[in-house]
Amino acid sequence: MKKPYTDIHLQKYADVFVNFALDVQPNKSVLLNVPESASDLLPFLYESVLKAGAHPIVNFRPEGLSNKFFAIANDKQLEFFPEKTMLSRLEETDYLISIIADSDPTELSDVDPKKLALRRKASGFYSQAYKNKMDITPNFWTLGMFGTQGMADLAGLSLDEYWEQIIEACFLNEDDPKACFEDIFSQIANVKKWLNSLDIDYMHIQAEDIDLTVGLGENRQWLGGSGRNIPSFEVFISPDWRTLNGKIAFTEPLLYQGSILTGIELEFVDGKVSNFKADKGQEILTEIFAVENADKVGEFSLTDKKFSRIQKFMAQTLYDENVGGEFGNTHIAIGSAYTDSCTLDGPMSEEQKLELGFNQSIIHIDIVSTKDRTVTATLKDGRKVVIYKNGEFTLDE
Repeated sequence: MKKPYTDIHLQKYADVFVNFALDVQPNKSVLLNVPESASDLLPFLYESVLKAGAHPIVNFRPEGLSNKFFAIANDKQLEFFPEKTMLSRLEETDYLISIIADSDPTELSDVDPKKLALRRKASGFYSQAYKNKMDITPNFWTLGMFGTQGMADLAGLSLDEYWEQIIEACFLNEDDPKACFEDIFSQIANVKKWLNSLDIDYMHIQAEDIDLTVGLGENRQWLGGSGRNIPSFEVFISPDWRTLNGKIAFTEPLLYQGSILTGIELEFVDGKVSNFKADKGQEILTEIFAVENADKVGEFSLTDKKFSRIQKFMAQTLYDENVGGEFGNTHIAIGSAYTDSCTLDGPMSEEQKLELGFNQSIIHIDIVSTKDRTVTATLKDGRKVVIYKNGEFTLDE
């Protein structure tokens, strides 16, 4: 069977991760976190790391083991997470490239949510250590996707159609994908500069089924265009979680730990989720909000339709949170905030995070809406400015 990508595509893709997203330097270690379904990409990543003069470390993950684990493991086994091994590897890793690929994305859909929650709690120490390293090493990691038939089926696309979105989104048909990303990121930088110059107090997001106010909080800056995600076209901020009020309905399904949730609606009162529902996956949503601080927001994001070539639902958050389409997208993440959205110098203490309203949790789940919406910012001097409408930022108006 003819593959939907060529070796040239994969070589360019690998170079985007190694030489653009991370700008890997010689004599550094690069952990390649690659599942079995993405085995075609691994040799190209390995070669690109070697050509950069760095040291590749391979974590190749066979598929099918997770289902066996949750089917057989007792509570003690669910609670075991090799702390010394994981923390030692994290400490030794200078760069991390993680690839999302799954032959069966819904493999865990029948697993008891309580088992998943127990496992998530056991790995909480690693999630926190990972976040701490992110805070002090901004270009530590990058994340991308390798499409499989199972992923395409979940999105309702053929494998060729699925890979067309990946190839277009990552400029893999262009002579120089890195230059294309640099051009888009330059435009995103202009948007960030403009938004950060406005001295915004709070925003009002209005659309069909959306009526939400989001306050930025103190010592905040907009982020985007960092290369952490490939691709990434969003402009986002971690707001003061205590400022959210109102409701938002999400148009896009959410794939979470092997299950699909649809028709998600959230309502906020003084920053906490006061009411929630899902047409499908209500039980899972209930388990999510049982996690500490998962009922608070860690991120608010906007994507301009001009920046993104992604046009179709991909059933993977990495792409769906960056969709362009007719109206771009808005997404919020429940759970942990990005502390690099803070303008203070150096890592924040836990007390500072609490004081400034940077939410802390072991989860970070992005939920997406592609509704046509208007975002009006109220500035600290009382003026109102429409910053986003018809799927685009308004800085050129």
